[in-house]
Amino acid sequence: MSKNADGQMGTVAALVRSTFLVNAVYADSAREYGLTQQQGQLLCVLMAQPYGMSELGGILGLAKSSLTGLVDRSERNGLVQRTPDPQDSRAVRVSLTRQGARLADEFYTETCRRVEELASGLAPAERDTLAALLGRVVTDNKVPTVFLEPDSTR
Repeated sequence: MSKNADGQMGTVAALVRSTFLVNAVYADSAREYGLTQQQGQLLCVLMAQPYGMSELGGILGLAKSSLTGLVDRSERNGLVQRTPDPQDSRAVRVSLTRQGARLADEFYTETCRRVEELASGLAPAERDTLAALLGRVVTDNKVPTVFLEPDSTR
């Protein structure tokens, strides 16, 4: 059942449907920039700092083989580079190239604009309440930082 007795959507349906909505916007934005959704996520994660492969796997929720393929494809496209990890000679760190950083910035800015548009029908106070409540859900469930706050990357 997707609606409460008063006709309003319940929490589960609202969260699941909003996930589909945001994923669709994110996927459309990635496609327009010639990226897969996972490549878009990788670029956004790497905007903050370089990461080791195991850290990236944990943040993105990918198995080692899937992550290796994603990084390989992104490296072939000139978006990321692997460099030796100064702390561990057996490991590498993945970072954005100049081209990757430019694309990440453009993709990130446009995707933020599109996602922000989803709540354009809400009053500013309602948007603040929505952000606070969703922020608590995300924090309480220890969701990794895949996408930074728009103001924290600049």
